[in-house]
Amino acid sequence: MIHLASDAESTPSQTLLDRMAQAFSPEGVLAKSPDFEYRPQQQRMAKIVGKALETTRAVVIEAATGVGKSLAYLLPSVTFALEHNRKAIITTHTINLQEQLIQKDLPIVQKLVPRTFRAELLKGRGNYLCPQRLERAVKGAPDLFTSSEQAELQLIWEWSQKTQDGSLSTLDFTPTPKVWSMVCSEAHVCTPRRCGSTRCFYQAVRRRMAEADVLVMNHSLFFSMLSSSEETLPEDANFLFPNDFLIVDEAHTIENVASRAYGLAVSESNIRFELQRLYNPKTRKGYFPHQGDSVGSRAVTDAMDAADIFFRAVEASSVFTHQQSREFRVREPGLVEDTLSVPLHRVMERARAAGDGASSENSRLELHDLARRLIALRQSIATFLDQSEEDHVYWVERNQGDTRHSMTLRSAPIDVSRQLGTLFFRGDRPCILTSATLGTGGSNGLDYFKKRVGADTTVGVSIASPFDFEKQMKLYLVKSIPPPGSKEHEAALPKWISHFLDISKGRAFVLFTSFAQMNRVAEEMEEYFEDRGWTLLVQGKQLSRSRLLEEFRKDTHSVLFGTESFWTGVDVPGEALSNVIITKLPFAVPDHPLTAARLEHIEENGGNSFMEYSVPEAILKLRQGIGRLIRSKRDSGICAILDNRVLTKPYGRTFLSALPQCPVEVVSDAKSK
Repeated sequence: MIHLASDAESTPSQTLLDRMAQAFSPEGVLAKSPDFEYRPQQQRMAKIVGKALETTRAVVIEAATGVGKSLAYLLPSVTFALEHNRKAIITTHTINLQEQLIQKDLPIVQKLVPRTFRAELLKGRGNYLCPQRLERAVKGAPDLFTSSEQAELQLIWEWSQKTQDGSLSTLDFTPTPKVWSMVCSEAHVCTPRRCGSTRCFYQAVRRRMAEADVLVMNHSLFFSMLSSSEETLPEDANFLFPNDFLIVDEAHTIENVASRAYGLAVSESNIRFELQRLYNPKTRKGYFPHQGDSVGSRAVTDAMDAADIFFRAVEASSVFTHQQSREFRVREPGLVEDTLSVPLHRVMERARAAGDGASSENSRLELHDLARRLIALRQSIATFLDQSEEDHVYWVERNQGDTRHSMTLRSAPIDVSRQLGTLFFRGDRPCILTSATLGTGGSNGLDYFKKRVGADTTVGVSIASPFDFEKQMKLYLVKSIPPPGSKEHEAALPKWISHFLDISKGRAFVLFTSFAQMNRVAEEMEEYFEDRGWTLLVQGKQLSRSRLLEEFRKDTHSVLFGTESFWTGVDVPGEALSNVIITKLPFAVPDHPLTAARLEHIEENGGNSFMEYSVPEAILKLRQGIGRLIRSKRDSGICAILDNRVLTKPYGRTFLSALPQCPVEVVSDAKSK
């Protein structure tokens, strides 16, 4: 085993910055690995992180693809955590990166540091089985579950006897939400006092969490733990734990994750779900029948009828003027009469009373926990109807994929920069925000991101990619294509897409901003793909995102048509992906209430919303989309932008200047190569 801090390599007087400079140097400890490749960009980032940790400062780092940012922040972070008895919290947006950190990167770091450290991947408590709740559910099964649900419960019981971690992801089938909700860990029911001395998987996670030196979690869970009423943050916590520090990877998503975390969501389906745990009129199962509480069962039936009336009134309200839209903004309080809060309150009172009179403490805890959930739902409905949260935008969302329409009431803060500035950049506490794409180009490229997250006075650093884009990539621009938004533009897309696919022999991502347009173009081009014998993979057509990527990697000349989720977080190195075609500059459609409210907020404060929000957001997304192409020093390929605004509009130069410096060819004829 090789170590970072051997006597021959460092002295106690050396700063962490100095030791990181040495570790990532051509002669450093990392160079002893045959897989190591010296990258001055990676060394620079490790030094910046080391200095920020040692001086207890925050820093924003854009580290382009190829820098090797994971190791550049992990090695100084683990070293700092071990030497100062501090806990490193690392949050990411995607599960793929979390698994990479735990399974690949942190084991590498373990070989480099002199002490063994503990790292844990943390999931939300609802992902873990609580054996005590499972045992109670099995005992009450005839009153709580239908026969098919009891069969599921039996399978979970059998799995519980052999599972090592009790995590839902290791269960070999997908239980129904109701069954899992009755056996998973829940606050106020699965507690250290009640489950701490048992074989409770979540309480075991809590113990490991307290002992761990490094915790890896997703952004949503981080915000959930910050606001959780069940977690009392210690006085000496910088963020979640005593004396901890924070690394936020994939930080480009943090604004939108925070907006959801600080907002509210009340769905019709969730209200029904919670009520049916107490009593399901169709199956006549639930906690109230289990307690022999017929009055409570009738209260649930009344509340479910009230929920239907309430949400049908929401659906019929004036906000639903464009029936094709999914989201509908609510600008004034009192959208509909609150006919639901009183029935929910009656069920809540009955659940609390049933809990008080329960013969066992277990039943009391379950019923009281459901009462708390109903209180929270009722309060959220009142907040939405009264619009009592200032500087929030409110909207109604029609959920897709339901056999019947199901509505969700939502709100979000329009600007989270103040909250995030206080959270991440207040005072002397180490906090690193990093991502491959944060900047919008130019010398002040990070200013946009820093302003959005409240980091105006925080140091920002852009570290360029070590890739040679002049040799690895070529960019094609099409000036003669009709302007986007016109019928002529969509009609021209198949011709231009086929032109660039012929250059790369398939092996391409074709990225759209409209799901409907993607499907129309895919249908139009079916014959083209049949003639060439290439497989066309289309997002949303049967296969999941992960299966689409798997098929794309296996099929040498396949072409993948994708929208939103394929612009970011997708890694396909090698020849399988040799071409990225952008059908349209990815401007956010301002019909989403949150986007529209952000634009209005900028205008109301005297700004130019197009140049201050729409253009920077589109640049970031374009950089992410084009960034799918070159993932290693061995990759090469082409990109094509089928939107002439990069050439005809004044802001087009801003887009082009933010892209990698590579050969550019302006094409006017689809037959030319």
